[in-house]
Amino acid sequence: MSKCTEQAWRWFDAGDADRAVRVLEGGCALDDGDALFTLGTWYLAGQGVARDRGEAAGLLRAATQAGNTDAARMEVALIGNGSFGPPDWPRALALLEDAAQTDPLARDQLDLVARMAIGLDGAPLAVPEGAPLSASPRAWLFPALVTPAECDHLKAAALPIMEPSLIIDPVTGQDKAHPIRTSDGTVLGPAREDLVVRAVAMRLAAASGTLVAQGETFSVLRYVPGQQYRLHVDTLPATDNQRIKTMILYLTDGYQGGETRFETGGLTIRGQKGDVLLFDNVLSDGRPDPASRHAGLPVTAGEKWVATRWIRQGPYDPWSYRPGA
Repeated sequence: MSKCTEQAWRWFDAGDADRAVRVLEGGCALDDGDALFTLGTWYLAGQGVARDRGEAAGLLRAATQAGNTDAARMEVALIGNGSFGPPDWPRALALLEDAAQTDPLARDQLDLVARMAIGLDGAPLAVPEGAPLSASPRAWLFPALVTPAECDHLKAAALPIMEPSLIIDPVTGQDKAHPIRTSDGTVLGPAREDLVVRAVAMRLAAASGTLVAQGETFSVLRYVPGQQYRLHVDTLPATDNQRIKTMILYLTDGYQGGETRFETGGLTIRGQKGDVLLFDNVLSDGRPDPASRHAGLPVTAGEKWVATRWIRQGPYDPWSYRPGA
């Protein structure tokens, strides 16, 4: 972190966001890559300044040109997933190739992408087919849909930002501990949806017969012994864009306990690393399906990691996400 950025954060933490922004602007004028990146992320998140994706795009481009590797990776993600306009996989891939020349992490991402059977837009060349598991709930399993290396990549992307699972208190509006999910978790939002994560999301969209724009960003959860996700449904109580399907990607195996169990019919799944479970949350008329009520049973040994992707009825804006909402 540059001295300019350190000073800006001190002012921000002291409650003087305006002065913090001025300090960063001074660093930007001196082509300080760290200051350019930091101010770009502030414009992206609306932190200390009004959210402005156009301004963020310009600052991240300048930070990349100044040699900031974090900015280069973030720029690739945001161009690839359409945060700065229509999704542009070819441009994002070209930028990743540039970044890979000096950044080992970008080089690892490029290597994973190169192994994928995808088209020029990053979508899979073939539509994956799942094995039906149940008629009620309507559920399918896609064995080994995601490679072990891709699973490890999602885990590594999530690990630095994991925290106890939260929900928004409807009375206070504040975050509080999740009442039925005792895992640690995080969301791989648009700024962290690199091309590997994006391509996996497109593969899941193809498997579910939906558009990638209908999916929420991956919610990554880690369960250690004693942790669980008690019986629940994934539908939302009041929304005009319901979660119609759920996809659970199992990122690890080798743990004990932790099965996904449905209350109706006793359907129990223990996915292996790379398997994806798909099930419908609503009936044909759009009403929530009671048969979709399920639980993640307590883990008794090892660590269970999953990446959940909820599929909405229509396109979903990932920038509108709030924990537990």
